[in-house]
Amino acid sequence: MAREFQLGQMRWPEVAQAAARPGSTVVWPFGSMEQHGPHLPLHTDSLFAERLIDSVLERLPENLPIWRLPLQPLGFSPEHRGFAGTLSLPAELLIAQVVAVGQELAGYGFQRLVLFNGHGGQISLLQTAARQLRSSVPTLGVLPCFIWSGPEGIQELIPEPERSEGLHAALAETSLMLHLAPGLVAAERPIDGNQGGLPPRGWSLEGAAPNAWLTRDLSSTGVVGNSSGANAELGAELWQKLGEGWLQRFESLLASDWPPTDRPEAR
Repeated sequence: MAREFQLGQMRWPEVAQAAARPGSTVVWPFGSMEQHGPHLPLHTDSLFAERLIDSVLERLPENLPIWRLPLQPLGFSPEHRGFAGTLSLPAELLIAQVVAVGQELAGYGFQRLVLFNGHGGQISLLQTAARQLRSSVPTLGVLPCFIWSGPEGIQELIPEPERSEGLHAALAETSLMLHLAPGLVAAERPIDGNQGGLPPRGWSLEGAAPNAWLTRDLSSTGVVGNSSGANAELGAELWQKLGEGWLQRFESLLASDWPPTDRPEAR
C-alpha cells in the first residue's frame, strides 16, 4: 500500500497539512478476534476489512484527501464466546474509543471519519458510536459501514437458502478467504448452521424482526450456514463486486461536500 495513505507512517507536520485539506477523510478499518469455525482463522473479519480498504485506496487517484488509521483488531463479539480464541471488548469501551478517536481527529481538522467494519456482530454498535460521536462533534462527518452491505451484485452470487441463513463462516466468507489467503483455510467444510431450528413465525435471526442469537444456539462448530460449496472462483467474484462497490462509494464521498456545513441551528 502507498505510504501516503497510512496515517501512522506520516510525520506530524504532514498530518497537519493533510487534515487542513478540503474534504479530508480518515478511514478506520474494524475487525474482530473471534471464532470462524474449525476452518477459518480468528482474524477473518480483520483480514477482509484491511485488505479491502487497502485495495480501494490503492485504486483511488493519489491526490485525493484520504488516509487510513491502523486496523482495530478487537471488536464486540459476545455471541461467539465459548469458542477458544474469541476476544470481545465491552460495548461501552468500543463506543468510548470511537468517540475519543473521532474527537481527536476532528480537533486536528479532519472533516470525515469512515468506520469500515468487517464484523456483522458490531454493525449496530458502530452505528450507535457514530451517532454519539457526530452529536458531540457536529462538524465531523461520521460514516459507519459494513463491508458486505452496499455493493451491488453480492446477494445474487449467493444462492438460497445460504443467502438468508449463511450468517457466519459459511459459503461467502469461506470462498472469499480461499481467494485472498487459501493457506489460512483448513480442509474442513462444515455444514452445521442453524441446528437450533428457525425462529418463531414472524421472527428472524437477522433482518426485520431479529433475535439476539448466540452461536451456541445454532451451531456446535461455530459455522452458521453451509460452507461445503465454498470455492476460490466464487471468492474472486465476491472480491470484484466488493472492490467495485466500495471504490464507487469512496469516489462519490470524496467528490462531495458532505457533511453540510451551512445549516440552520438546532432549535
